[in-house]
Formats: sequence, structure tokens, C-alpha cells
Amino acid sequence: MSAVRVGLADDQALVRMGLRVLIEEEDGLEVAGEAGDGAEAVELVRREHPDVLLMDVRMPVMNGIEALRAIASDEALSGTRVVVLTTFELDEYVFDALRAGAAGFLIKDSPPEELLRAIRLAAEGESLLSPSVTRRVISSFTAAAPSAEGPRPDLGGLTEREREVLSLVGEGLSNAEIAERLFVSPATARTHVSRAMVKLHARDRAQLVVIAYRAGLVR
Repeated sequence: MSAVRVGLADDQALVRMGLRVLIEEEDGLEVAGEAGDGAEAVELVRREHPDVLLMDVRMPVMNGIEALRAIASDEALSGTRVVVLTTFELDEYVFDALRAGAAGFLIKDSPPEELLRAIRLAAEGESLLSPSVTRRVISSFTAAAPSAEGPRPDLGGLTEREREVLSLVGEGLSNAEIAERLFVSPATARTHVSRAMVKLHARDRAQLVVIAYRAGLVR
């Protein structure tokens, strides 16, 4: 099985060095390249096509959100999943990152094992939406975020159970946690999540969180 190739985009060389050491010491992961700003990050993805890109938000030339939009809008780059790195001082950017197509987000001082888990989940097509991070970060700014306003998503096509599952996804629960909450099997929970994604035309689990908040299912 080939290694997961990870790109690193952060304007601080020391941060990139720390990420590189962490990734290179982990079996099954390798660093595909580094970028010091958003424009370089886009070029890195175009050149190396990493499986996952870890990208800071606040960078010179082009910030992480702009770079994410450029990557997400290019069909040729669809094979790269972007995990956005943020700090509590940059909470307002997380909602925009998820809407732009991020596979998830991490607080920069997250434990190393959480970062490694995020990389692997993103490479598998999933999203890292830690309950603690989701509740503490998204709930802190969603109500005030201008980008969160506008018409609410139409949930008319969802069953009552799918609406319930969508609400729990919005809280940051994993499939296993949803299964435990609803007294169903993890496979059943995963099926409900997948059906909700299809019906709502969501790219991934991260976008389901955005939809849940915009629909008013999570407060």
C-alpha cells in the first residue's frame, strides 16, 4: 500500500519543520512538499498532487481560505483533500473554510495523534470534526458570522431520522457516537449520514456541519 503524501503550507518555517518531523516519523505517511504562502500552496498541489494538504489560514500573498477556494474550484486538483489549521484567534475563518471545501480543520495546538488521525481520515475521504473542536469553535462564531446568514437549506427531502442524524453531525459526533446516541449500529449510522450527504448534495461530512448550522438544527 502506497504512503499517504502530505503537503505542508504555513508561513512559519519552524511550524513546517515540526509537521515534517511528525509526519516523516509516522509509518505510511510522507511529506510531498512545502509552501510558505497560499500562492505557493496552490502551485504545490498543482505540481505534486498530494493526497492531503495541511494549510494555515493566515499567510502572505494569498491566505489559506483563498488558496483553498482556488484548489477546490479546480477539477484537476480534486484528488487533494485540504485540512485547514487554525488558532482560536482565527475562529471566524473556520466557517468559511468548511464552506470552501475543507476536509476539516484543526486547532494548531491539537495533540500530534489528532493531527495524524486527521491526515489519515482526510486521505480516506472522511473529515476530522472533533466534537470538542466543533462545539468550541463553530458555535463560538456561527451566530455572528455574516457568511452564515442567508436562506436556510431545504431539508424537505430528509426523513425524520436523517434530520436527527444531521443534527448530531452538526454537533461534531462521529458515526460511532451517533450510533450510540440513537441505539443503532455504526453501519446504520454511516448509511444515514451518506444518504443525507447525497440528498443535500454535500461534498463531505464537513459540509454537512455547515448545512446543519445554517438550517438551525444546532445552537
